[in-house]
Amino acid sequence: MDPAGLKQLLQRVANGSTTIAEAESRLRELPFERVGDIANVDHHREIRVGVPEVVFGQNKSAEQIATLMRALAKNGAGALATRVDFQKATAVVAGVPGAAYDATARVLVVSPERPRPPGRGFIAIVSAGTSDEPVAAEAAATLAFLGNEVARIRDVGVAGVHRVLDKTDRLRAAEVCIVVAGMEGALPSVVAGLVDRPIIAVPTSVGYGVSLGGFVAMLGMLSSCAAGVTVVNIDNGFGAGVAASLINRKRVP
Repeated sequence: MDPAGLKQLLQRVANGSTTIAEAESRLRELPFERVGDIANVDHHREIRVGVPEVVFGQNKSAEQIATLMRALAKNGAGALATRVDFQKATAVVAGVPGAAYDATARVLVVSPERPRPPGRGFIAIVSAGTSDEPVAAEAAATLAFLGNEVARIRDVGVAGVHRVLDKTDRLRAAEVCIVVAGMEGALPSVVAGLVDRPIIAVPTSVGYGVSLGGFVAMLGMLSSCAAGVTVVNIDNGFGAGVAASLINRKRVP
């Protein structure tokens, strides 16, 4: 259940269109629901922290992913699963009503029946190269699921720095910038030197041997000369999307 759904339920109780017993039945699964011997599904998470529980699909079977997504999506809440390969996704889509798969992002989505409130503005996702696309796509899918408007700025790595400079006006118009890069991870420092917006840097595991699977990019971003760059874990487009969404959301009393 999301905050809007909870308010609607309470309003229906107050005006008499829903009985206390019916409301109790809806609220019985808060704060969590035991789903077989798989997991405790946290239906209360969005009310508590602003972002719903999401299924991390890696190392889970297709059956487990489908079961958890059905539990999360009931009552119109929607569901998101990350790090799902194509074979598992095909089975889940067949078994979960409304599920759709983004093969680039490796993300499964059941869209919520009630669109989430839009944020204060749009979030720019800036990627250094085409090889960084899967991580950038994961961030974009996460942001869209959480109700944000997203602008993609692709293939503007520092090997041709004029490409990102050409996008300066667009970057400055964004509320938050997520910057995704592998290799030496220099792009977030460049973007942070151009704009007065929060910068969330995402190192990717893209690069030749000495890049150490993204560690060089991560260390470069952590060592950024430009102040205020925040860095998430290697390949963590989902984490960057959640952080950007929380920064971007409107505060509702």
